[in-house]
Amino acid sequence: MQDTRSAKSSLQLETDTLINKHGMVAIITPFGGKLISLWVPDRNGKLGDVVLGYDSVQQYILGNPYFGAMIGRYGNRIAKGRFTLEGKEYQLATNNGVNALHGGPKGFHNVLWQNDESNSDTNRIVLNYLSKDGDENYPGELNVKVTYSLTDDNELVIDYEATTNATTVVNLTHHSFFNLAGAGNGDILDHELAIYADRFTPVDEGLIPTGELKPVIGTPFDFTKPTKIGAHINDADPQIKNGKGFDHNWALKKQANVFSLAATLKEPTSGRVMEVWTTEPGLQFYSGNFLDGSDIGKDGKRYQYRTAICLEAQHFPDSPNQPDFPSTILKPGEVYKQKTVYKFSTE
Repeated sequence: MQDTRSAKSSLQLETDTLINKHGMVAIITPFGGKLISLWVPDRNGKLGDVVLGYDSVQQYILGNPYFGAMIGRYGNRIAKGRFTLEGKEYQLATNNGVNALHGGPKGFHNVLWQNDESNSDTNRIVLNYLSKDGDENYPGELNVKVTYSLTDDNELVIDYEATTNATTVVNLTHHSFFNLAGAGNGDILDHELAIYADRFTPVDEGLIPTGELKPVIGTPFDFTKPTKIGAHINDADPQIKNGKGFDHNWALKKQANVFSLAATLKEPTSGRVMEVWTTEPGLQFYSGNFLDGSDIGKDGKRYQYRTAICLEAQHFPDSPNQPDFPSTILKPGEVYKQKTVYKFSTE
């Protein structure tokens, strides 16, 4: 694996810009496969950058490692960093208390992906990464390809593909922090969110799923109809307390591997609307509960408490230890594939 610091230092020279016919712009770096800017029109046609990020390489070195990042091998948490696969127990690095989070400290967010130079499409970038057998103590050599595309329908499309030479676990996702009013422009409590799911996975105090699939009806987790994020974010609910707000996985109401609408997010002032479409069975909704103003982002703006939302299409957290959850096991000869689309419009 490349030295993380040297990979980061080359960020300044390695970005790709995707532009569609409406002027929408996505800027991506091979460092961590990160989406560092996404310029989207509001209802008046004015472009605004709707993802959190930084202005300098040094800030990406020292700041939040997940802003706009590609996450793997395993998005979200694995309890105590342990799982058993084909009779063998694996101990991963723990980087979130006693748990493993987002592939560990040297996860896919912290490496230099290879830009496929044979790609000549100005609306697409193809990134490749070879994760060696034993990286972060995951078994098997994993060959990953991620394609970012920007369509003329104002869609940011992310296609994932991976193969392995030994049985392993895989849960890839994308970790942009969105504020549809513009990065650093106030909190997200007035954003309206709908999640097309009737169950979610409750968590313990360490944010590890209990194994239950709990109905959302009658709880603060009911986003079956568009609801302001701030409406129930401070409710006296044990799950809200555990997540310090929303930091949970919703079990989407969909058939396995079928590409369908997972969530809709609206911001009333700008009129921007973002739909999330995916083949994945779950969606992690995180309401920026750990942002605290210490991150100074683009144009010198501080990213304060709850000023962004993450909507991470994924398999469920801790699935390797939860036999009733959709499987994240990938075997030799199989091909991991998923597609997630962030589609923008206005109203």
